[in-house]
Amino acid sequence: MKIIYAIVSSDDGTRVTDVLNEHHFSVTRLATTGGFLKKGNSTLMVGTDDDKVDEAIELIKDTCGKRQKITCNVPAPNIGSISAGYMMMPMTVELGGATIFVTDVERFEKI
Repeated sequence: MKIIYAIVSSDDGTRVTDVLNEHHFSVTRLATTGGFLKKGNSTLMVGTDDDKVDEAIELIKDTCGKRQKITCNVPAPNIGSISAGYMMMPMTVELGGATIFVTDVERFEKI
């Protein structure tokens, strides 16, 4: 038995959970935060048989499309100004997709 940890965007979390459930995968969804944008993520825990891991990963991959967004999160010095403040520089970042870890389950009990 394996457990899949899939870290997805909060925007994708519900949709991925629904798709996995439709294909008879049990999913536990945790609200998490992290990464460069400091935005909310969903960490999905999917327990499954070894032979179903690739199917689950394909479903996650097909559901979590990558997209681009322009954001102003990075402070840059306000060059040429006498103020000591900072201005925000716009930059394009890639969102979506998933970060996936697969680990062995040493023991599983449902009580």
